[in-house]
Amino acid sequence: MTPRHPAPELRRKHSRARLRTLAFLSPWLVGFSVFFAYPLLATVYFSFMHYNQIEAPTFVGLRNWKYVLDQMPLFGPALWNTLWLVVVMVALRVVFGLGIGLLVTKIKSGVGLFRTLFYLPYLAPPVAATVAFVFLLNPGTGPVNEVLSAIGVAAPNWFNDPAWAKPSLVLLSLWGIGDLMVIFMAALLDVPKEQYEAAELDGAGALAKFRYVTWPSITPIVMFAVVTGVVQTMQYYTQALVAGKLASGVSVGPGSSIQPGYPDHSTLTVPQLVYSLGFQNFNTGAACVLSLVLFAIAMAVTSLLMRKGAGLQTAED
Repeated sequence: MTPRHPAPELRRKHSRARLRTLAFLSPWLVGFSVFFAYPLLATVYFSFMHYNQIEAPTFVGLRNWKYVLDQMPLFGPALWNTLWLVVVMVALRVVFGLGIGLLVTKIKSGVGLFRTLFYLPYLAPPVAATVAFVFLLNPGTGPVNEVLSAIGVAAPNWFNDPAWAKPSLVLLSLWGIGDLMVIFMAALLDVPKEQYEAAELDGAGALAKFRYVTWPSITPIVMFAVVTGVVQTMQYYTQALVAGKLASGVSVGPGSSIQPGYPDHSTLTVPQLVYSLGFQNFNTGAACVLSLVLFAIAMAVTSLLMRKGAGLQTAED
């Protein structure tokens, strides 16, 4: 007969195990509660309130939601610009980062030099990088337009042209592609060489080896880059605001004030609109509504991408 623990002793053992588990989980639980759960619940609460950050909040029902979704004229352009940047910027960053990673892994000599040159722009602070980029693309005095004019190419107005402002921001993001380059380099170097050798024995060319060997191995890393890129671009704020200020002639510094989105609201994003409503116009309720809409869109897109990625991984397996 196997001896049995008395019921009180067994319960004490289970209680100690639960307390030990909670002790290990406590840092995560505190961080989740303080930095995610409480801000999210507070945002939902204030979205139904009129609150100017001075007086006590008062309940207004769905008035903030109706104002944002039906009456705010800049909500549509800001949402369109944000989604445009998510689609174009994330796609080009992934393709460009993967291409640079493939290039650097194939170089036989000077790998460290090329890796450093491509990674250095990523280390530049966002404000400093944007200031330098706006100077380079200045339509009047920028060296890029001077070179284009010298070779007979019609130089665009870049950040001063509504049609070119968002593509200019995409070029800025591609300039700082070093983070994705390093991630893709690690994934590419981790592909087993035996699979490439087997593919060569079967007569596979470069495209076939990439399709049937490289791509299945790096698919999880590509999905990681896409999902994190979507989340980051949904929060796109600093570069667009600084570029608009500089291109409009307003100096970046204390006391400078300008409506975001220059030129003609072409670089206005939802995070900029949230800041403008909440901290410049003190309309906290409408800012919370915008934050929740952005959060819902980000969650929906991320869930869709994760589901598609899981489906691709299952199909490949």
